[in-house]
This record gives sequence, C-alpha cells and structure tokens, in this order.
Amino acid sequence: MRVIALLSALCAAALVQADFHTAQIYVQPVENSESPSLLAEVAYDPSISGSSSIISYEAPEIPESTQLVRVGLYDTKSSRWISGTTVASVDNFGKGFSPNLVLSVDEKGELLSAALKGVRIDAGQTRDFGPQAIVLPVLKGKQPELNKPIVLSAEGKKVEEEEKSPLQKYWWLIAIVVFMAVTGGGGGEK
Repeated sequence: MRVIALLSALCAAALVQADFHTAQIYVQPVENSESPSLLAEVAYDPSISGSSSIISYEAPEIPESTQLVRVGLYDTKSSRWISGTTVASVDNFGKGFSPNLVLSVDEKGELLSAALKGVRIDAGQTRDFGPQAIVLPVLKGKQPELNKPIVLSAEGKKVEEEEKSPLQKYWWLIAIVVFMAVTGGGGGEK
C-alpha cells in the first residue's frame, strides 16, 4: 500500500515539474501591409512532444483578394518578426480544413519557428475539428560514416601502402596452431 502512495506522489511531483511555455502565433496577409494579428496562443512542454494545447484561437479576418499569409512569432513592441516565418495559402483556413500549428523548438525549449498546415477533415473519421498544435523538437541528424582517410605525401601525392605478406597477415593463426601442437600431446602410455 505504501508503494502505491509513493508512486502516486512521485507522479504528482513530475506533473508539477512540467515546464510549460506559451507562444503567441501571429498571421499577416502577404499582399497587404496590414500589421499582423494574433492567430493563436499555444502552451507546450518542450520535453514532451505530445503535450501541446491551444489556449486561444481566433480565425483571422483575411481580405478575399489575399492568397498567401505569413505565420510566425511577432513582437508587437518592436514591430518585427522574432522567429522564422512561413508562408501558407489562405485555403488552410477554408471549409473542410482544420488548421494545425507546427512549432519547432530547440534543445533548450525555445521556440524557433511556427508553421501552419491545413489538414483535411473527414467527418466520419474524427470528432476533433478544431485547430491543433504540434511540437517538433530539433534532433541531431545522422552523421555520415566515413572511410579510412587518404594519406598524402609531402608532394601532395597519394601514398601507396605496402601489401602485407601472408606471414604478416596470419601470424596469429600460425601462433595458435603452434601452441596447440606443443600443448596438445597424446595420452601417456602405462
């Protein structure tokens, strides 16, 4: 019984330690010189990839002549974009699409950029038609596997390696055979 109480206390402490960040995502029509408007406010925990939620979302009022919008983090005090921005079609906000906000975060949990992706809604498959937020942490890519380095001489020409003799290649095999021959004698005669 005490073990269950201890485990539940540890789980509760882990939930309290969750480090949630908030981000305000802005949208701006590309063709117009209007100032960006707040699209959504997102809460996320950078250590857990599936722990994002949208606090508030307001569908943008976009003029009908607009085809493209810019999405990202915007600082209203300095009136400049403070992250990488993405350009998306206004069709992502259209009927039959659910806007998904994709947030890229670094190792420290700081937001690098925000993107918008419209996901087609199939009423028979899902009940969640609202906007979603997805957190993508930056991961280190696979490193290339390199061959043996090329050795160059002082003149800059490739140095050819000497071919090893069979004795240099297989000395260890010869040593094992000699050891077995010396130590593996026959049984003594009585």
